[in-house]
Amino acid sequence: MTLFSLSLKNIRKSMKDYAIYFFTLILGVAIFYVFNAIGSQTAMMNISSSKGEMMELMNSVLSGVSVLVALILGFLIIYASRFLIKRRNKEFGIYLTLGMSKRKISMILFFETFFIGIISLGVGLLLGFGLSQLMSLLVANMFEANMTRFKFTFSMNSCIKTLIYFGIMYLLVMIFNTINVNKCKLIDLLHANKKVEVVHLKNALLCTIIFIISSCALGYSYYMVSGGVKTMDTSSKLSVPIAIGAVSTFLIFWSLSGLLLRIFMSTKKTYFKGLNSFTIRQISSKINTTVFSMTIICLMLFVTICSLATSLTLKNSMTKKIKESVPVDIELTKQCNINKDKSYSSKVIDDSSKSIIYTLKNSGFNIDKNFKDVVEFNIYKAKNLTIKNTLGSTLNSVKKEFQFLEGDTAEQIMKVSDYNRIARLYNLETVSVSNDQYAIVTSFENWTKIRNTALKDKPSIIINNMSYNPAYDKCKKGYVHLESDSSNIGIFVVPDDAVDESMKDERVMIANYNASDKKGKQSIENIVNKFKKDNYKINTLTTFDSKIQISDESVGKGALITFIAIYLGVIFLISSAAILALKELSESTDNKERFNVLRKIGTDERMLNHALFKQIGVFFMAPLLLAVIHAVFGIKFALSLFSTFDAKQLAPSIIMAAVVLAVIYGGYFLITYFCSKNIIRDDA
Repeated sequence: MTLFSLSLKNIRKSMKDYAIYFFTLILGVAIFYVFNAIGSQTAMMNISSSKGEMMELMNSVLSGVSVLVALILGFLIIYASRFLIKRRNKEFGIYLTLGMSKRKISMILFFETFFIGIISLGVGLLLGFGLSQLMSLLVANMFEANMTRFKFTFSMNSCIKTLIYFGIMYLLVMIFNTINVNKCKLIDLLHANKKVEVVHLKNALLCTIIFIISSCALGYSYYMVSGGVKTMDTSSKLSVPIAIGAVSTFLIFWSLSGLLLRIFMSTKKTYFKGLNSFTIRQISSKINTTVFSMTIICLMLFVTICSLATSLTLKNSMTKKIKESVPVDIELTKQCNINKDKSYSSKVIDDSSKSIIYTLKNSGFNIDKNFKDVVEFNIYKAKNLTIKNTLGSTLNSVKKEFQFLEGDTAEQIMKVSDYNRIARLYNLETVSVSNDQYAIVTSFENWTKIRNTALKDKPSIIINNMSYNPAYDKCKKGYVHLESDSSNIGIFVVPDDAVDESMKDERVMIANYNASDKKGKQSIENIVNKFKKDNYKINTLTTFDSKIQISDESVGKGALITFIAIYLGVIFLISSAAILALKELSESTDNKERFNVLRKIGTDERMLNHALFKQIGVFFMAPLLLAVIHAVFGIKFALSLFSTFDAKQLAPSIIMAAVVLAVIYGGYFLITYFCSKNIIRDDA
């Protein structure tokens, strides 16, 4: 029999052993192809230029992330290959006994890896092709794209990239297999399955102390990212709870591996019930020998849960924010009073004193035809009205949270009549101030709390030598600039006669497009973009921000974060489940003789299967349960850190994440159980 045919026979004979390996490889190839084929799918979509730019950026970033994914999958494939080789130690020992050289054994493994690679790549690419069509629908939904040009497309670039990356992975597997075979000794190969691992009882007192200390440390890290989140303002500070959490996770698994056995051994009634003594010792042994692996898997599951739960809600949250924070179609702003700045030309300086409406008309733009609901107003600043002056004693606590805040930054001021016009257009609450009063409007939640704290002292402000007192005990919710998130840290609304022309800092004009449908608004948006590009003179400082532009950028950012999170999350989930499954299958092979002994003393199959189910269940659930606890605080940290996230949108996202987790992780658990049950059968 040739080495080639022997390799094929080995694959057919060991198909049940390779099931998890094949499944993981096929899934890895499919997902790798799907996310790298997004570029070819988006080429068929009818989208705006700004969305197109965001898609190009997303494709570039996903291409970079694919390198990391390839490294993770490469590690997983090599890890799985090592376990499979370990299970065949006795087989290789027989080959050597019969006179086969190590070089020929390496060639057998080479052919097996080659065949497995060809099959997994073929099936994986076929599955990826089908999934990529579904992915294109998800991308279209994320970018709100027109799919009239949709057709089934096979991405040759993604296919070639997948073949290259996985070809390199399989080549590395072949090299590692050759090294492992050359290092093997005949005596070790023949007696590998006879080695019995002795379960050493750890010191119960030491395990208890370490468990308590690690639990307290983990609790402290949870506090740092929840109750103490305001202090997490730099990456170096954030690394502290991450490091504490990782080390504590390792120590919890290490201490539990000793505590569980001690606890159950002390409860004789439970320990000696049924096969509990056998099951508990098996579980303790597994955790004891896989503490580091369990820690890594737990942390990978934590990243998976957080990324899936938060990324899936990001798009909906950002879309909702756009509807709330961008109530009109366009905003134009222009800096005022720059006559003393010599860096600008005389024409720019002259234009800074003109209204935005004048500038547009003078440049040939037809305002009446394209815009409606036009409102132009001014924002003022006073030299003596700074953040330092308005916050008073609150400034020191504010600087702890916003370290780069400049206390000498001038506050923004608006006339009450101007603000109320905007408030009515935005459907916001109007404000009322008397001749000696002011009000503060904010939209940034953290700054609202800061301003409210300062207002408790009822501080007066001075503008043009006139004193003004607060009209309200708290800030009013409001804003004037179009914003993709709530970022207004405070605008002081004062009586109209409190300010004068010399205090003008910025002119602002807002308007809606003179169109009733989406197509008409996009048409005017194109006119505005063409005007800016072709006709608009450079002799002005006027800038444009439109609802469509802000929405496209927001959608693009949301999609980018979402796809990266899903990409890495699913890969981490597959890797975690596959490592557990392969480890468990290897353990089942090693424990086959132990189950046979139990059969010989009269244990029925139902009890054996129940014991096996509990072993595998605990092995899969231990890292998952701790990862879920980690994720609760991780998601809470994300909510407090990013104002974009809407907590109300989390429930459906968490449910979807749970479904993905149940399908993939639960699927691996069931496959592992049935494969293990098949391995330990007496006739297997």
